Amino acid sequence: MDNKSVRLAALGTAVPPCKITQDEAARLARFHYKELLTPRSMDLLTQVMMHPSIRSRHFAVDGKENITALKTEDPDARMERFTRFAVTLAESAARKALKTSGVSPGEVTSVFVNTCTGYICPGISTYLVEKMGLKPNVFAHDLVGSGCGGALPNLQLGQSHVCLRPGNVALCVAVEICTATFQMDNDPSLLISNAIFGDGAAAALLWDRPSGMRLTGSASLFDPEHRDDVRYVYKKGQLHNRLASQLPKIIVKKVPDFIQSFLGDHGLTPRDIRGWALHPGGDKMVIGLQEALGLSDALMRPTREVLSEYGNMSSPTVLFIAERALQENPEGPGPMLLCAYGAGLSMHAMLLEK
Repeated sequence: MDNKSVRLAALGTAVPPCKITQDEAARLARFHYKELLTPRSMDLLTQVMMHPSIRSRHFAVDGKENITALKTEDPDARMERFTRFAVTLAESAARKALKTSGVSPGEVTSVFVNTCTGYICPGISTYLVEKMGLKPNVFAHDLVGSGCGGALPNLQLGQSHVCLRPGNVALCVAVEICTATFQMDNDPSLLISNAIFGDGAAAALLWDRPSGMRLTGSASLFDPEHRDDVRYVYKKGQLHNRLASQLPKIIVKKVPDFIQSFLGDHGLTPRDIRGWALHPGGDKMVIGLQEALGLSDALMRPTREVLSEYGNMSSPTVLFIAERALQENPEGPGPMLLCAYGAGLSMHAMLLEK
């Protein structure tokens, strides 16, 4: 079986029930961090939170009254919260994908889970085996370290598994609890991260049956020169996000060339793509990529809507956008491109066709 026989059967998404508007987040920040942050830092945090590109986000906490507990959460409590919400959200997204496709848990032959916001051993995949009633001999594997781009290497692994034997079904789950990496000080990277990131999970089901969008190509590109411009670093044993101030310019410079080269290898140009799922990062990236690729507002609408409603959820975000694009065109929007980028600096693209 060749790679082009693999199809995307279904997508499923999930977010925690605690939804907070950016207005609420700004008010909480001004009240709880006025002694910690300098006036300049508070102005930056508030300015980013009040930008109209993001209206709300979802946080993995037990109610709005517990959001302020992030300020004093110790590492053990943080890992417990990460594990509980990551497993719950991953299971919810996965069950939605199974229900949409009509696949039973017993038919799944592999499960891949990627995350960059927490580490547990055994991994999240093993919890899904238990909670979803997957076969005990299912191939289960966890991926770490890919950052915001992690969902697409996950799909590549799922595609390879489906190709191994007719009838294989791969369940690919991206889940991030970005609030499990919450840190606050006057570092602009942390201020921006705290203003734009939210929590969520997305699942994709891949099979070799005749329905769904075909996965017809994929590519990855790594640029270690910019590794330190977007990454997590450990400080006192805890993750701190690092986003260089020039990151939007780097992405806008690098990603369009990567996309055009990838499409060119398939005899296509950006004008041929009728569905776009671009990881938004933030508003500057969205604007820059739209201009560089010559995309219409209509083609960018799924990206902007997901960013507005959920913020940047790291790796699941691109699958949220793909789900939105497919909902608008249930028969498939013609050739569709998924593209995400993040830690490394890494760039990943996947082409889907009817």
